[in-house]
Amino acid sequence: MPRALNPGRVAGLWYLFLTLLGPISLVYIPSKLFVHGNPSATANNIATHEGLFRLGMVTDLAGAVVLVFLVLALYQLFKGVDNNLAVLVVIVGGIMPAVLYFVNVVSDAGALMAVRGDFLSVFDKPQRDALVMLFLHLHDEQNTAAELLWGLWLFPLAALTYKSRFLPRLLGVWLFINGLAYVVLWLVGTLVPQYQDAAFAYSQPALFGEVAFMLWLVIRGARPQAAQPISSAS
Repeated sequence: MPRALNPGRVAGLWYLFLTLLGPISLVYIPSKLFVHGNPSATANNIATHEGLFRLGMVTDLAGAVVLVFLVLALYQLFKGVDNNLAVLVVIVGGIMPAVLYFVNVVSDAGALMAVRGDFLSVFDKPQRDALVMLFLHLHDEQNTAAELLWGLWLFPLAALTYKSRFLPRLLGVWLFINGLAYVVLWLVGTLVPQYQDAAFAYSQPALFGEVAFMLWLVIRGARPQAAQPISSAS
């Protein structure tokens, strides 16, 4: 019989896939298309490289789907440790952020329609450019809101990792710190957004907790300990 798949490695591979998708829409495409403080140049770049902008929409949708599969794989890995915490990981770490990713795609679709002038012939070019920036800023605000969920789901995941006995407890502690860093980034981005870039730079060591967790699962894998059978008294 073929050997059963290592459940930890399955979760790790889904995590790796998500890690590869995320930077495309979060880092690469904004760096190529968006010009800070210049709505006209930004709109022109989107119009010229519409395929690249649409790629960001595709990766957001794909990331939402992969995220759901990831949390389901983590549920299978940790349900024997604490089922309630594992369910919380699925809801806060999978379902709720996935909905935000779909909303982000709607914002991007609005920006694209403004660039193309669809249904907006009554507006002149500067007005349409301003609408493009409005939709892009909405996308950024939704990402800031998502940081709260990116942080909160790591708290039950950290507790599960710490309690599991089949993963290093250090990973659990690091995941907790990682989650706390995301919550702080959400607070900074919401209350004092002018310091968001500085806060992100200082939080980098904490944010590598997820990377360490993902690499451990991919390389080493993890198998829940089998429950010991209970002998009955004669």
